[in-house]
Amino acid sequence: MSKFGMYAKFTAKSGERDALAAILLESAAAAEAVAECELYIINHSETEPDVLWVTEVWNSREAHAASLTLEATRAAIQRAMPLIAAVESTKIRPVGGKGLVFGGR
Repeated sequence: MSKFGMYAKFTAKSGERDALAAILLESAAAAEAVAECELYIINHSETEPDVLWVTEVWNSREAHAASLTLEATRAAIQRAMPLIAAVESTKIRPVGGKGLVFGGR
């Protein structure tokens, strides 16, 4: 089974980046309890003051989809929506590298 990942660019409404980051960091903390989530990192852009990047890796596309149905996830999304001006995402398929376990290693 292939891993599933995503890079998501969140553009916050002006002045709301830190509030949005706090909600995303709560989601990252909640993801600690989800074994299928291997990586969930929140990043500030150094060149765009209202932009946050989220890097995620899941053990499968299905695990990611299932995470979106959790009540805590849905509640976080509802709280975040008023702070967001735009979202762009790129789905990826991780193939290797430092920090992820592949093929039972």
